[in-house]
Amino acid sequence: MTVLHSMLRRLVLSVVLAAAGLPVAVAAQAAPDLVAARAMDAARPAPNGSFAVAAAANGPGRVIDLTVHSAAMNRPITVAVIPAADPEAPAGALYLINGVDGGTDTPDWREGSNWFTKTDALDFFVGKQATVVMPIGGAGTFYTDWQSDDPGTGRNRWLTFLTTELPPIIDSAFHGTGRDAVAGLSMASSAVFRMAQEAPRRFRMVGSFSGCVQTSNPAGQAMVASIVTARRGNPLNMWGPPTDPAWVANDVALNAERLRGVGVYVSTGNGMPGPLDTLDGPGIGNSPLKLIDQLVIGGVLDGITVVCTKLLRDRLAALGIPADFDFRPAGTHSWGYWEQDMHTYWERVAPLLAP
Repeated sequence: MTVLHSMLRRLVLSVVLAAAGLPVAVAAQAAPDLVAARAMDAARPAPNGSFAVAAAANGPGRVIDLTVHSAAMNRPITVAVIPAADPEAPAGALYLINGVDGGTDTPDWREGSNWFTKTDALDFFVGKQATVVMPIGGAGTFYTDWQSDDPGTGRNRWLTFLTTELPPIIDSAFHGTGRDAVAGLSMASSAVFRMAQEAPRRFRMVGSFSGCVQTSNPAGQAMVASIVTARRGNPLNMWGPPTDPAWVANDVALNAERLRGVGVYVSTGNGMPGPLDTLDGPGIGNSPLKLIDQLVIGGVLDGITVVCTKLLRDRLAALGIPADFDFRPAGTHSWGYWEQDMHTYWERVAPLLAP
């Protein structure tokens, strides 16, 4: 009865808007609760039994909180979704993958640092005929399939969730086309490449911002171990000891041949202070302490990622795999630059996602 009631409300609102000469698509934007009800009603389980548990329009804007039970991880995962401008029409999906904290350190993504809270994504994607999908969780996991359950981070089968469980549910709930793209920053920079390597027919383009994808050499293993342990995980439970073949199997650069045919956009700063590294820059709020942290910590991190990015550029060039690399003349490891990257990436990926 709830779904029927929502459908009747949507029908009445659509008739009123049509009579006023306004596009019916505005009805969906004006009533996200109706979009959530329709999405929940239309959602179908994934082949392995993963299924949508609930869909709710809790705001801000048109965001739908979709709860999906992952069969692989045996737990519910929250996925924040911005429906396409016309949610009743076909639309490709853009998956935005968060960094080291998985988008939040609290149960509510609205309180965390993620694509929707730290960039203008909620406004930028208004009017875009694409479904924007932001999974929540996965802090310190590299969004990969771990070999063993971990006392600190639990059961992690994120690659399975992101490539085989979630996409068919999104497609059925939001009229997906099966032609998607993915972007990720920092820790997720290697994960988005692995998603495309695992499912190249679905993820047609990858955006990787300020990341290192070489994970099997000693420096890469040290980087992975430091991030995992900082989030209370044990790297031995992820890909085993340093000699385990899983480290090589998950190294994006060593397996770059599997990216052939996938669009690639990679960006990074170089750690030097840039135009957004100022007291009035994004997220700084005239706080000297925040600025110092961004200049020092953010500077060191992008000073490292620029080296990794040059190595990836050379690797893809040697294989003859086309890729678009954007080396900023300055800039740190921070959200203001990633917002710019998101805009630039969208210009390249929009034609691919068009129905």
